[in-house]
Amino acid sequence: MIDLDDHDRAILRILTADATVSAGELGRRLGLSQPAAWRRVKRLEEAGVLAGTRVVVDREAIGFGVTVFLGIKLATRGRVALEDFERAVTAIPEVQVVQHVLGLFDYRLRVVARDIADFERVLRRRIMTLPGVGQVEANVLLSEERRPGPIG
Repeated sequence: MIDLDDHDRAILRILTADATVSAGELGRRLGLSQPAAWRRVKRLEEAGVLAGTRVVVDREAIGFGVTVFLGIKLATRGRVALEDFERAVTAIPEVQVVQHVLGLFDYRLRVVARDIADFERVLRRRIMTLPGVGQVEANVLLSEERRPGPIG
C-alpha cells in the first residue's frame, strides 16, 4: 500500500486517459519540474501502482463488431475440472477475458466475433465443446462506456 497525494492522483488520472503523456507534459500540467514528475511516475511504477502500458485496439475497426459476455457454469466440480476448463478456454483467440467468479456461474467470458453468425460458430464449435461446460448464458454487448474508476 502506498500513500498517494494530490499530485500522484492527478498523474494517475492523466496517464489513465493517455499513457503516452511525457514526464515533461505531466510536469507542465501539474506545476512540477520534468524530473520531479518523472520521479513520481517511477515511484508509482516501483510500488506496482502503474503496472504497464497498454494499447487499446478498436475491435470494430478490425472487423470484430460483436462482443458477448458468457456466463459458464461447469457441469463437474473440483480443481481438475477448473484447471482443464481454464487451460482449454485460454486457447480460444476470440475469448478476450476469462474471469473465475463466485455466484450463479463459475466463469464469465468476454468473447468477440465478426458478427452474430461468427459468434454462433465460436459458441457451437469451441465453447460448448470445452471440458466440463454445463450451463451457458449469453449477453450481447449493445454499448459500452469506459471509465477509469476511482483513484484515491
